[in-house]
Formats: sequence, structure tokens, C-alpha cells
Amino acid sequence: MRKFIVRIQDWVDDKLRQCCGRLSPDARVIILVVMFLSFGIASICIFVSAIYNIGKKEGQLIEIEHIKQLELQRKDSINQLKFYDYGRDEQ
Repeated sequence: MRKFIVRIQDWVDDKLRQCCGRLSPDARVIILVVMFLSFGIASICIFVSAIYNIGKKEGQLIEIEHIKQLELQRKDSINQLKFYDYGRDEQ
């Protein structure tokens, strides 16, 4: 399986080198700049869209709940010699 993947990588690398080898250096720079700008603009658009949509719908659904008082143990944690329940539930 590993040899198959390496063969595919080599084949793709050869084809890419053949395509790019035919281009002039000016054409390579132009293609590189166009790709850089298009990917940069796309990433900025996605980032701004994500920030804009944060909490747009979920903000209306959030309900505030007050903190409830914790139920503490009824046993005395300092002096446990007073209680003799031996692991049984109190009834």
C-alpha cells in the first residue's frame, strides 16, 4: 500500500513539473500572485463571515439560569466518630 502511494505521489510530481516547466518565469510569478490573492481573499471572507455570524441565532436562545445552592453532606466531616451508619443509607 505504501509503495502504491509513493508511486502516485511521484506521478503527480512529474506531471506538475512538466506543466510548470513549460511556463515562463513571468507566467509562474503571475500564477503565484493570483493564487496567493485568491486564497487570501477567500480566507479573509470566511473569517469575517464567521465572526459576523457568532451568536447571531444562538444569542436569542440562551437562557440565563441562576446558581442553585449545593446540597452539602449532612454528616460531620470533622468528627466522624459520631455517626455509625456503616455505609447504609439513612431511612
